[in-house]
Amino acid sequence: MHFLDQAKIYIRSGAGGPGAVSFRREKYIEYGGPDGGDGGRGGDIVFEAVEGLNTLIDFRYAQHFKAPRGKGGSGKQQTGAGGKDLVIKVPVGTQILSEDKEVVLADFTKAGQRKTMLEGGIGGRGNLSYKSSTNRAPRQHQPGEPGEEMWVWLRLKLIADVGLLGMPNAGKSTFINAVSNAKAKVGAYPFTTIHPKLGVVEHKGRDFVMADIPGLIEGAAEGAGIGDRFLGHVERCRVLLHLIDANGEDPVKAWRTVREELKEYGAGLADKPEIVALNKADLLDEELMDALGAELAEATGATVLPLSGATGEGLETVLDHVIEALGSPPSDEAAEAEESETWSPL
Repeated sequence: MHFLDQAKIYIRSGAGGPGAVSFRREKYIEYGGPDGGDGGRGGDIVFEAVEGLNTLIDFRYAQHFKAPRGKGGSGKQQTGAGGKDLVIKVPVGTQILSEDKEVVLADFTKAGQRKTMLEGGIGGRGNLSYKSSTNRAPRQHQPGEPGEEMWVWLRLKLIADVGLLGMPNAGKSTFINAVSNAKAKVGAYPFTTIHPKLGVVEHKGRDFVMADIPGLIEGAAEGAGIGDRFLGHVERCRVLLHLIDANGEDPVKAWRTVREELKEYGAGLADKPEIVALNKADLLDEELMDALGAELAEATGATVLPLSGATGEGLETVLDHVIEALGSPPSDEAAEAEESETWSPL
């Protein structure tokens, strides 16, 4: 399946149906009179977050969404049928932004959340509603109100417990393949991962979701490389797992480069709990690994975990630290309380 994490679409709610101009003309009815009904209401544009979707690829091919308009009124005081609401299904984690990307109009963090983005136009009045003591045969009526329209951006931020970070070729794809059900592409060249991957990790009775994002390079927060647009996918992560290539030229510099990009990007990424692992331990001898680990620990101020995603060395220890950083799984009541605080229908 192709991955797409942002898309621009046009949405328009339905216009209201026109009111009718009609008069009763029935046999044996001595007095006729106006009997034109009102028009029906136009359909709304509604967004709904659903499970089973993890990309916005469908919106690459369908970019215009228009709800049906209301039907016109008719004689015998009949109101026109209302237009059916158009429900647009999006993945959990989708944000809806204004056309200039400056305002977040909705943020879907839970399956089943719905948001009426545009309301349909109200149906017009029929001539019956204009009847009065001084106007016994009105011929005026109202056209239906027009629908609303706008362009919006859809931006998907994957929801995961753990975000996997690192420079290109740090071994992130190998790691997530080793610990989860993900099937990320692995290659001996930079930017093997060109879009985020999700994997479910099971360790010591705990399940959690891990997200692997493309490698970051210096200047990523300003658009360099391909990792800048994907940093949004770790905004919702509770813990960051930072992999450093032990076989790289300067592991300490690699760590600092990624940390600087997190600070430049903002959104609280630099303040999230971070676990640092020195990967590709199988390529170096123990003495050199100890020296690199000590140097990196001094720079980071954290415990540096030796790791080899290829051989499995250190995987258990790293996952133990991840579970410890995640803490106890939230209870259903706590999760619902947190959800009610962080999301509102706007």
